[in-house]
Amino acid sequence: MTVRRRVMIADDHQIVRQGLRALLEKAGHIVVVEAANGREAVDLAAVNPVDIAVLDLIMPVLNGVDAARELIRVAPQTRTILLTMHADRPYVVEALQAGAKGYVLKTQAAEDLVRAIDEVSRGAVYISPAVAVSLVDAILDKDEPTAKELTARERQILQLIAESKSTKQIARMLDISYKTAESHRSRLMKKLDIHETAGLVRYAVRRGLVQL
Repeated sequence: MTVRRRVMIADDHQIVRQGLRALLEKAGHIVVVEAANGREAVDLAAVNPVDIAVLDLIMPVLNGVDAARELIRVAPQTRTILLTMHADRPYVVEALQAGAKGYVLKTQAAEDLVRAIDEVSRGAVYISPAVAVSLVDAILDKDEPTAKELTARERQILQLIAESKSTKQIARMLDISYKTAESHRSRLMKKLDIHETAGLVRYAVRRGLVQL
């Protein structure tokens, strides 16, 4: 018997949110709130207690991985499940490192998400079977190169740059000074050894922070 859980859905496509709401309510869960991007999801979770947050991986303003990190800070009681099209191992590893407790592919059957919510609610970690093998390979493959480590702030800056936000807009959105935003941008370019905006956009796409 499924235990009713208070759920938040975050996806930038309204039709996807509507479909997920219908699916989860049919399974007996309560969809408390919906968000259209990662920043909105974090802000809503801080004032609307939820048991489970179902987050799309790629969302504007703040992606699902970084939203999962912030949810641990503002809503530690909330367990996060990422819902995505990406089965590549770097995405799975980064999601789990960010504190996500579930990783579900959109290509799987609807029951996969319902099962993930049940498992995660019981304190387990749930990964869609289609990507579980990739995760095991990543753990066993000691020679696989790791991506350059970026701080949470650097990832946010990178995503906003890739979304064509100006330095002035970034400063306003993150509530920092123009000078601080420009400093973050310069350090980011130096760390990645990328010295033009187009290169940063390509890197952000490869890391799954945005999609074109």
